[in-house]
Amino acid sequence: MNSFIKIIFCLSTLLIGKCLFAQNSNSLYVELLPEQKSLTVQQEIIFQNTGTDSLGKIILNDWNNAFSDKNTPLAKRFSDEFVRSFHLAKSYERGSTSDITIIDENKSFLNWCRPEKHPDLIEVTLNEKLGPNQKIKFNLTYRVKIPSNKFTKYGYTNEGGFNLKNWFLTAARFENNAFCMNSNYNVDDITNAPSDYTITFKTTQNQKLFSDLTIVSSEKNGKHTIYTLEGKDRTDFSIYSEEIITFNRYKNSIADVYTNLKDNRLDDIQKAVIIDKIVKFTDENIGSTNNSTIIVSQADYERNPFYGLNQLPAFISPYPDSFLYEIKFLKTYVNRYLKNNLKLNARNDNWIYDAIQVHIMMKYIDENYPDMKMMGNISKLKILKGFNLFNLDFNEQYSYYYMLMTRKNLDQPIGNPKNTLLKFNEQIAGKYRAGLSLKYLDDYCGNNLASKSIHSFFELNKQQQTSGKDFENILRQNCPNNIDWFFETIINSREIVDYKFTDVSTTNDSITFTVRNKTGVVVPIPIFGLKKDEIVFKEWLENIKSDTTITMSRNDANRIVLNYENEVPEYNLRNNWKSLKNYSFNDRPIKFNFLKDLEDPYHNQILYVPTLEYNLYNGLMPGMRFHNKTFLDKPIIFDVNPAYSTLTQKMIGNFRVTGNQYRRHSNIYLIRYGFSGQFFDYAQDASYIRFNPTIQFFKRPDNYRDNRKESLMLRQIIIEREQSPFVALEEENENYSIFNMRYYNVKTEVKNHFGFKSDLQIANSFGKAVVEMEYRKLFENNRQINLRFYAGTFLYRKTDSDFFSFALNRPTDYMFDYGLYGRSETSGLFSQQYIVAEGAFKSQLDTPYANQWITTFNTSVNIWNWIEVYGDIGALKNENESAKFVYDSGIRLNLVTDYFELYFPIYSSNGWEVDNKNYGERIRFMVTLSPNVLVSLFTRKWF
Repeated sequence: MNSFIKIIFCLSTLLIGKCLFAQNSNSLYVELLPEQKSLTVQQEIIFQNTGTDSLGKIILNDWNNAFSDKNTPLAKRFSDEFVRSFHLAKSYERGSTSDITIIDENKSFLNWCRPEKHPDLIEVTLNEKLGPNQKIKFNLTYRVKIPSNKFTKYGYTNEGGFNLKNWFLTAARFENNAFCMNSNYNVDDITNAPSDYTITFKTTQNQKLFSDLTIVSSEKNGKHTIYTLEGKDRTDFSIYSEEIITFNRYKNSIADVYTNLKDNRLDDIQKAVIIDKIVKFTDENIGSTNNSTIIVSQADYERNPFYGLNQLPAFISPYPDSFLYEIKFLKTYVNRYLKNNLKLNARNDNWIYDAIQVHIMMKYIDENYPDMKMMGNISKLKILKGFNLFNLDFNEQYSYYYMLMTRKNLDQPIGNPKNTLLKFNEQIAGKYRAGLSLKYLDDYCGNNLASKSIHSFFELNKQQQTSGKDFENILRQNCPNNIDWFFETIINSREIVDYKFTDVSTTNDSITFTVRNKTGVVVPIPIFGLKKDEIVFKEWLENIKSDTTITMSRNDANRIVLNYENEVPEYNLRNNWKSLKNYSFNDRPIKFNFLKDLEDPYHNQILYVPTLEYNLYNGLMPGMRFHNKTFLDKPIIFDVNPAYSTLTQKMIGNFRVTGNQYRRHSNIYLIRYGFSGQFFDYAQDASYIRFNPTIQFFKRPDNYRDNRKESLMLRQIIIEREQSPFVALEEENENYSIFNMRYYNVKTEVKNHFGFKSDLQIANSFGKAVVEMEYRKLFENNRQINLRFYAGTFLYRKTDSDFFSFALNRPTDYMFDYGLYGRSETSGLFSQQYIVAEGAFKSQLDTPYANQWITTFNTSVNIWNWIEVYGDIGALKNENESAKFVYDSGIRLNLVTDYFELYFPIYSSNGWEVDNKNYGERIRFMVTLSPNVLVSLFTRKWF
């Protein structure tokens, strides 16, 4: 009887297990051809219709074909993010899928096509409808051209290896009676249907194979090795093939880990101890995996590094070597662990991957490195104790990265599809916000909510394909309170949370205070009572919709603080403090910091930093800059920079006060008010004062990933200039005031750039109107053309000076907008500085100004890499003279567009420029030294 029961139990287990595995299967025979950087594939797919309707078509993911040309969604993504390597690559460096044949089990050919706008998907038309729960088997043959790994870290390497990811055809995820038709945007969110895999992989004997599939066997066959790999219920996997082995194997009772994560300073024993600890921690805090083989590769880490650590060169690293390796391995291992086991829609439900990953990382640090600071061992230096940057706990850094985008009004809901997020939100801010949000809910609900929910969700994924709704249901079941606010506000909106104290009164035993909800967003927020920086009470405040007065026991507290531990993703922590002392001049005292610092919610910060600038008339200008601009933007920013001129031996400098009005729910997302002043020399022994009140409106498209920028600026330029023995001044151009209205609309990326600008200037002595258009195009053959059109006219003119005239080759810069190092020079090196403004000619012609109208057309075309030929043509008109046609041409060294360029004139209206004995004086240069301008060169791909 007992034997019978055992047999029944075993059969039941097998049947249940069979149901738990994927309804689909893939059997592949693959041969790697290393010299051709390609694979030949024979494949059998068994697909089951899990919907309620009959299917006439099946969608297959073919993400490798996203590398096939420069017009795929992936190529456009590269262009949007200013990644030039793909568009400048050779054809053999790109990938593709070709020679595709599909035959059903009746030996009939199946028609297929690539859907419009989806060159990396295949739509297979079935000969007969596939009913609900029915299966179809079909066979495919095709050839995979593997791309270079320099685009995405996946593909063939220069060392003869292959990092194979998303290289095969398989059925797309099927949910709600429809296939997910998602193209490859290089954000690791492929949505394959769960499937069982059996792969026979043939490669040359000098190639060694590693995979997170189970390697069942490997056999030598002549000059080849044949591997058999298996995986159950998988949506994703990787295969690595190497000539020179870089992977090491670490195995314990839980997982079989292959890794080539770099760290030459640790020996194998140290790495083994770290890996064993992380493997066990992950298993305990997430759940046991059915896929025990896991690959932690350097490529995976480099695609999504731990930001902060990855920016530091090894020789100045503030962290112990073992900790660096540990945090890098932890981040990459947990990410791969989740991708191998969760069967979510990786595009639409990506926030869940991020939330679990960051939650586990924060918990790991809390348990193993509770005293670790954001800046590591450097924080131990007494000289740095006054900086918030060096006092911040390691886990506190996450909220600052998230807040960086919120304060710029560039944050996005973390529940948005992954491909719609800005790069900084996708890789940093949104990821950290997701982890912080799960911790927030965990702190609010208590009862170990996060850990319970993660375990339950992990187990559910072993049984079925899951969705974000499944995770939501588990969280709701495990929390005793209503948490609608969490999903509606924290996950699926970009509403900001901001509470503050208003009135506070105390007795010896109680506190009465009023909390104001500044944004109207209602979420729970904790209040803390502190006594000498120790927490004496904590309570959660709920349903604070407007000004709400509350009384509670004091418990000897001398301060009360909202959101003291930063559990709530709050917009502004600087207004959360109230002292309970009888006399308190300032809840947040003033604090001076050297150089730069993170925002300190406990103090009003003034930062100071030495400066050193240069221009021809003031010489070196050492100074001291005082400002309140931390790494997070603020509503009001002041910046004062007094300096000393070593040439004139007098004080000079500038100041700026800026007010930012961010509009959360408008396309006009920012209104900026400003007032600035400058006091420098504009010529030898002659100074100028400039005042500039400004209001500027910034507009953005609904799609944050659209690189279009649109702005309208209104300003008044007020200038006073001293008389100079070297520069002739007239009454109209000695002291003057100009009203200026500027509009620009610019969209730029690698392949295309188009900009439209208009400018209106109104002053007592003149009025001008200008339009300017720019266009850049990178063609399929990597030839780039640059076009610019400029046209300006005087509306009226009451001066005989050319100071306000249109300039053909070098603007007079009467509004002091440009960074000219010698603005009044007419000869010598500083007169050769080139600014793309007004006529933008490079040659210095006999008629440099126009006092009626001007029209110019500038163009350049590259002939080899950054070497270009340029040409300018134009016409200009002066009073009492006929219109004059002008032109020039030459060679442009476009080393860094708009930042560092050289121009060598060859032929112009002057004739042959190269024949001139003073040719060196005709060469023009563009050099940008402004730190703010240079930083934008690197940040444009992120924001």
